[in-house]
Amino acid sequence: MAESRKYRRRALKVVQSPAHPLYLFTLTGRELLDIADISRVSRDDAGKLLGYQRSEVKKHVQNIVEYLNSGNVLFPNAIILALSSDVKFKGSRGPDVSDGHATSGTLEITVRKNAKKPAWIVDGQQRALALSKCSNPDMVIPVSAFVADDVDVQRDQFLRVNSSKNLPPGLITELLPEVSTTLPPRLAQRKIPSAICDWLNQAEQSPLKGMIRRSSSSDEERRQAMITDTSVVNMIDESLKSASGCLFPYRNLATLETDFEGICRILVVYWTAVRNVFPEAWGKSPDKSRLMHGVGIRAMGRLMDRIMPSIRIHHKNAIAEVQRELQRIVSECHWTEGRWDELGGLQWNELQNVSRHITHLSSLLVRKYTQAWSEDR
Repeated sequence: MAESRKYRRRALKVVQSPAHPLYLFTLTGRELLDIADISRVSRDDAGKLLGYQRSEVKKHVQNIVEYLNSGNVLFPNAIILALSSDVKFKGSRGPDVSDGHATSGTLEITVRKNAKKPAWIVDGQQRALALSKCSNPDMVIPVSAFVADDVDVQRDQFLRVNSSKNLPPGLITELLPEVSTTLPPRLAQRKIPSAICDWLNQAEQSPLKGMIRRSSSSDEERRQAMITDTSVVNMIDESLKSASGCLFPYRNLATLETDFEGICRILVVYWTAVRNVFPEAWGKSPDKSRLMHGVGIRAMGRLMDRIMPSIRIHHKNAIAEVQRELQRIVSECHWTEGRWDELGGLQWNELQNVSRHITHLSSLLVRKYTQAWSEDR
């Protein structure tokens, strides 16, 4: 194999930002995967998030392959790449090489032996895979590329490009804490809950360590994890945003400063107590325990908002205090067997992660807790 391969393409250079020039050019499907890597979302041994792309969606890829093999194909959708700063652009000579918006020239991309590829696919990985598998991998396709070595910039563009698409919620959830640029309001407000969810899944002192299923989880980790990260993020987000939430006081809405340590302390104390009070339902898959199901996480989160304001959170017996409070509703809970008589006689495993069931179960737990608390007073 040659030491390096050079691809030279006629291109238009558009300068929207001096730091990240944009190039418009073409490649064949075969060339695309020779030049560009797919940056899969994963984690290293230290737990640091790597990449940003979800796994291959085989059915989606196959559907595209079938279309590409059908003949008379129109493929106008550009693949979006992030290019290494090693690429070179040489503007054309002459009086009409620029119209004030774009400059024509030649883009040179070098692929070196035993080195990282000089580009990463930001949008269009399923199309790129389909192009490589179709009967005509030399089909010419449009490419839009920007220069960015920094994976944070690539993640930011990935989220923005896909913000209106049906990306897996868990993938968005996991990527958000790693994006340092200003995000759209809809995504920005979920960044803090996502970062806290990430901490809960990795911190040694967290009772939820390794139990939250993430997009970056390996197959083995997925077999061990039983809680979806979106359920945990929604539980945290609701408590942070609601004035009655126990986490609400830990965020200064005026300065947007957040007491992460205080929030994590509350969550560790509360969910450790939940684990201790319901050992028979803890750590099981959702089909064997509704406590680990989205409906259980969300409902117990709302009970947390009722219990935790009265707990001496920094006291050495804080977990024991929460356990005593949770004992008030133990007899009402049917996480692994029996039926919820006050929920219309639903069998324990008929509860689903839908708004109606979450609301009804939350109301039941809070109501029974409040009644038992009043009787003890």
